Amino acid sequence: MSFNSLGLDRAPGDTRVVVAMSGGVDSSVTAALLKEQGYDVVGVTLQLYDHGIAIGKSGACCAGQDIQDARQVAERLSIPHYVLDYESRFRAEVMDSFADAYARGETPVPCIACNRTVKFRDLLKTARELGAEALATGHYVRRVMGAAGPELHRGADPARDQSYFLFGTTREQLDFLRFPLGDLPKSETRALASRFDLTVADKPDSQDICFVPNGNYASVVQKLRPEAVEPGEIVDMAGNVVGRHEGIVRYTVGQRRGLALGGRDGTDNDPLYVVRLEPEARRVVVGPRAALGRDAIALYDVNWLDGLHTGSLPVQVRVRSSQALRPAEIELTGEGAVVRFPEPEIGVSPGQACVVYDRSTGSRVLGGGFIRRLT
Repeated sequence: MSFNSLGLDRAPGDTRVVVAMSGGVDSSVTAALLKEQGYDVVGVTLQLYDHGIAIGKSGACCAGQDIQDARQVAERLSIPHYVLDYESRFRAEVMDSFADAYARGETPVPCIACNRTVKFRDLLKTARELGAEALATGHYVRRVMGAAGPELHRGADPARDQSYFLFGTTREQLDFLRFPLGDLPKSETRALASRFDLTVADKPDSQDICFVPNGNYASVVQKLRPEAVEPGEIVDMAGNVVGRHEGIVRYTVGQRRGLALGGRDGTDNDPLYVVRLEPEARRVVVGPRAALGRDAIALYDVNWLDGLHTGSLPVQVRVRSSQALRPAEIELTGEGAVVRFPEPEIGVSPGQACVVYDRSTGSRVLGGGFIRRLT
């Protein structure tokens, strides 16, 4: 039995693949590679949001240029290209959830929510309806066939690995998904874009959350949930009032800069950090760095890719997307999971994801969940 490069038992010309084309260089090269290999490629771009919703200005469609870039790439490759209006579901599944999480005193990761819902649930369903055998994306992760089926692994280039944002991928979705760039460094992707003469070859990578292009999260929350941006007290760990704030959505656990308490701007020899947010009381609690340490965290909304486990499992974890892997142990429970650290973990923020990798290599994604807020 012979397989094509996507691991499917049919000739590339008889294999339809939908490529999620964002208008960036990664997804564009993904489409070009599959087209070159002879696949029946269909490009799909999602219209996700009107930037005006986020910043309060009408008629400013931030996604317009990206859609145009994707269309130009599809024309260059001579592949069909469709733009799907997913604005309402993106608003409900991603933007509203983002604002609600900040109002609860959490620090959400909307890219994870988008991958779990709009992209890998809704778009995957659409790809099947279009008669596709697979949905391909430009993510830097690897799909590796293991003894029990496909596994999700970190991208080969550590600097580009996006596995943290894809931990919510289910085993059923992984059967259908493909990631052609997982073994490549970004430099090779850029070189391929030039070889294919794509107009996006030199297009900069996006650095911000797509609907927060200026990085001002609080302004987005204020627009979507005006009631969530209310002033309140900043207190120390003994409950003493040490300052005022203009909304807890402007703070995250572990934050140091920008507190400016009693003349202290977070740069002196006795810095204070945000230790806890208390949304019900509209309070920001600050304390020394040592107060940030957590020996264990509880996870909710857990997605587990590695079968059933009982007892404590030695693993490696990442509690922030930019963090190095840390040794830990995880115990799956009926309501989620508990992760324990051999040394206190600093700056764990509720609402962030804790992604779990295998202990021996740190390559395979075993699953993960979201960090529960302490009460």
